[in-house]
Amino acid sequence: MTNISGILSDRRTIRKYSSEPVDDTLINELITMGCRASTTGNMQLYSIIINREDGKKKELAPLHFNQKMITEAPVVLTFCADFNRFNKWCRLRNADPGYDNFLSFVTAAIDALILAQTICIAAEAKGLGICYLGTTTYNAHKIIEVLKLPKGVVPITTVTLGWPAEKPEQVDRIPFDAVIHKEIYHNYSNESIAEFYKAKENRADSQQFVNENNKLSLAQVFTDVRYKKADNVHFSKILLNVLKEQGFMEQ
Repeated sequence: MTNISGILSDRRTIRKYSSEPVDDTLINELITMGCRASTTGNMQLYSIIINREDGKKKELAPLHFNQKMITEAPVVLTFCADFNRFNKWCRLRNADPGYDNFLSFVTAAIDALILAQTICIAAEAKGLGICYLGTTTYNAHKIIEVLKLPKGVVPITTVTLGWPAEKPEQVDRIPFDAVIHKEIYHNYSNESIAEFYKAKENRADSQQFVNENNKLSLAQVFTDVRYKKADNVHFSKILLNVLKEQGFMEQ
């Protein structure tokens, strides 16, 4: 039996891949396992676009800020919230679908993310490496064009997949106690926040980020450099317009 606890405890993001191909049989096996994951009402409100061809991956690369994994990984998986298929089935069976709203988008997005994570765990259990790309929703409108996604379909996340050509250090995590709330949410004191983030702030790489960006704290690296409000607002407007264009913001 696969040691799933060991896989999860030892997992790390892989950004460099060997040239060894990942065959279709294995990909199909991973997706079959992924599709056994929990899904709202057993509706399976997701689709996966599999990209292997260099040409299409090169089209996608600038939409993911030219991160090398897109062109170097043998397989790129784009996970989509998909009500298109379910809506078509409803209409074919003389049922009127009422899924042109924000709640339905969230429902489908949750389904897609559960699927993505289940496939990633299955892939890692087989010795493959994966990397999530958080850029998918930033340029969802352009990804829709490249992948020819119809109305009712929105890209949610992208995963690169292949045989690892590296074993990087595990990234840090805040302490277990920082994320646990028993029975109700217990808000954080200034003292507890300082304690929970102390180890992260004191890391050598964190100090390097602070210094090379001429900031006073690691928090400022996040707010002023990596995830700026102006960028968040800009990409939020794009995503909200995508939801409208794809039919998820009807009144």
